[in-house]
Amino acid sequence: MKVLVFGNPLVPEDSLALKVAEKLAGKFEFKILDAVEDIESEGRNLVILDVAEGIGKATLLESLDALQTNPVYSMHDFDISLTLKLLKKIGKLDSVKIVAIPKNYGLEKAAKEAEVILRSILPSKSS
Repeated sequence: MKVLVFGNPLVPEDSLALKVAEKLAGKFEFKILDAVEDIESEGRNLVILDVAEGIGKATLLESLDALQTNPVYSMHDFDISLTLKLLKKIGKLDSVKIVAIPKNYGLEKAAKEAEVILRSILPSKSS
């Protein structure tokens, strides 16, 4: 199963998930997504790696209720939380597991903690 990765390499506080995926690339299969709109074509059961605010360590989120959604005033305000909740509501998403890593976390620590979580929910690439 692929781990979907979100982030922006040009924004330091939003690029950590991309760097973690690069560091763990030999152990798991990752797919970098440029836009949340692309997520619908990835299946009904998703595993996602992304950064998050308000957490103290890498965390596995398995409930969409744990995701905060911000007010939407235009199409530019659609984010991953809202997209996932909409897909669930219209019956196009069965489950999602999000490996959330804190913004501004160190790469080594983020990679180590993310790997532990990913190993607990996925087989390694070599298995």
